[in-house]
Amino acid sequence: MSAVREGLTEGRYGRSADERADRTLKIAGAVLGTLLLAVTGWFGWYYVVDSKISAELIKFDVVSDSEVQVHLEIRKDADAHGVCTLRSRSEDGAEVGRKDVAVDEAGGRVDEVYSIRTTARATSAELIGCTAR
Repeated sequence: MSAVREGLTEGRYGRSADERADRTLKIAGAVLGTLLLAVTGWFGWYYVVDSKISAELIKFDVVSDSEVQVHLEIRKDADAHGVCTLRSRSEDGAEVGRKDVAVDEAGGRVDEVYSIRTTARATSAELIGCTAR
């Protein structure tokens, strides 16, 4: 006896019969992925390049129970004006002082020491952020 081999049942093995749907999903995924990358890149570019004022807290010194001095370096566009917010905290993490510093000086770099009055002895000082006006 010889066995007669029949062809494979269509759709049972191999790729699905609906290859068009698979291709459509791949295209949609590629388009959405590209769109997500573009939006992320745009927000990143806007945040890094388009910011008019940025600052860095160089150091701080607790002068007394009611004062902290903060050394701040501010980089900005020459014609930009803005405000930088400084905060001081006590040992338990409570905020004991806050100060908004106006940045109106001409030039691209401001290197200044600011005093923050505190309600209790501070153990830290931090730069919250800067915003352009």
